[in-house]
Amino acid sequence: MSDSKKLGILVAGGPAPGINSVISAAAIRSNLAGIEVVGIQDGFENLMKGNAGAARPLSIGEVSRIHFRGGSIIGISRANPTTDPKLLDTCLQSLEKLGISQLITIGGDDTAFSAMNLEQRSRGSLRVVHVPKTIDNDLDLPEYVDTFGFKSARHVGCEIVKNLMVDAYTTSRWYIVIAMGRSAGHLALGIGKSAGATVTMIPEEFPAGPLRFKGLVDTLAGAVIKRLAEGRRHGVAVVAEGIVLKIDPADFEGMDDVERDEHGHIRIAEVDLGSILKKAVRARLREFSLNTTIVDKNIGYELRCADPIPSDMEYTRDLGYCAAEYLIDGGNGVMVSVQAGRFVAIPFSDLINPETGRTRIRLVDVESTRYLVARQYMIRLRRDDFENREKLGKLAAVAGVSCEHFRDQFEYVTEIEPPPLRVR
Repeated sequence: MSDSKKLGILVAGGPAPGINSVISAAAIRSNLAGIEVVGIQDGFENLMKGNAGAARPLSIGEVSRIHFRGGSIIGISRANPTTDPKLLDTCLQSLEKLGISQLITIGGDDTAFSAMNLEQRSRGSLRVVHVPKTIDNDLDLPEYVDTFGFKSARHVGCEIVKNLMVDAYTTSRWYIVIAMGRSAGHLALGIGKSAGATVTMIPEEFPAGPLRFKGLVDTLAGAVIKRLAEGRRHGVAVVAEGIVLKIDPADFEGMDDVERDEHGHIRIAEVDLGSILKKAVRARLREFSLNTTIVDKNIGYELRCADPIPSDMEYTRDLGYCAAEYLIDGGNGVMVSVQAGRFVAIPFSDLINPETGRTRIRLVDVESTRYLVARQYMIRLRRDDFENREKLGKLAAVAGVSCEHFRDQFEYVTEIEPPPLRVR
């Protein structure tokens, strides 16, 4: 049965479309059960400071129509209470001052880890349920279950890339679009594939060892040359920002000085990958007397607080309701999910990777049909470009070099090409 004390809701990590919908559904269900609901402002930040006053009541009237809106009405932060047990204790003391004995956290893998540690530290005084959220789509859920916010972010990102493709065609230029995604390339792949971008590159393409920056540059330069061989001077490349984490740090001057967030991750936004790639690809093409206009564009912040599309609104209302209902029924210590239309509670213990002690993340399966179909549509150098003498001759002619020289310069980028897609 439900506790007589309050239910708290907090949001941590980065924004994602649908947050307000979760808040609304959870608050309405709890209020109808006679439970007072409090929205904790700015994630764990104020709780860690002992500021128990940074909270607001969430009545039905306050939340009844917020599910249409992006952002978070109770704010958000990346403050991490797991860096010190004392911070967890301060959070628990702040929650106790607020009279909160039930907590719904909304966030990604780092927030899930914080929620799990907070629940364990409470020794039964606080029941916690986590709602998975991230536009990166990288939480450890079944492959067919997208995290909320992903579809809305992909939708908005696709619209942006679609417009850039028209501009690229009109002005005969290339765009290098850097898409959000810290460790996984789900969002970049989803945007690039749905929009029909010329080429998309994600971290999962490079499973072994550090990626040399030159390989990334030559893959993009090779795509430009291949398009020119087809009589096209324009294109759009979508690159997942997390590819930075695959590149040998020695290839970036001052990489060790890049700022890190509260969870120890490199602040990818501090590495201006788009600008660096633009300059490097242009310089590489000039080695072959090719002058191509290239524009870099970062997308991500435009996606995170967009209004959710209907599928995310429906999905998040289910998640919010189920999170509240689970707590009302006395549940604790799980991440809630809806799989194939059915509620599934995932124990916190099942989220942990025993090798790292951190929450598991889900990467793009580069052997999946989803990825292999995307590769078939991309314009990038392939093995058969070097096996077919006619194709190789056209590429070499564009570059103004012999077939042998072109092979020496670019064939190595095909070493990571996946096997052909088989549908039988």
